[in-house]
Amino acid sequence: MRGGRVKDGKVWVGDRVRDEDTGRYAVVSDVREGKTYILRALTGGREWTSESPERLTVTAPRRE
Repeated sequence: MRGGRVKDGKVWVGDRVRDEDTGRYAVVSDVREGKTYILRALTGGREWTSESPERLTVTAPRRE
């Protein structure tokens, strides 16, 4: 992960990320049980999940 601060070494809610598995850009909208990341597309509002935080690259960290 690169591009900004992360919580405990992981991407977190509000971070903009690139999902390396799909090639899509998203905002992390939720993290369930600390392992399932709910991603919302930057445009179109479509959601999908990722269970591989190491494959999510921060492009813009959340605002504090």
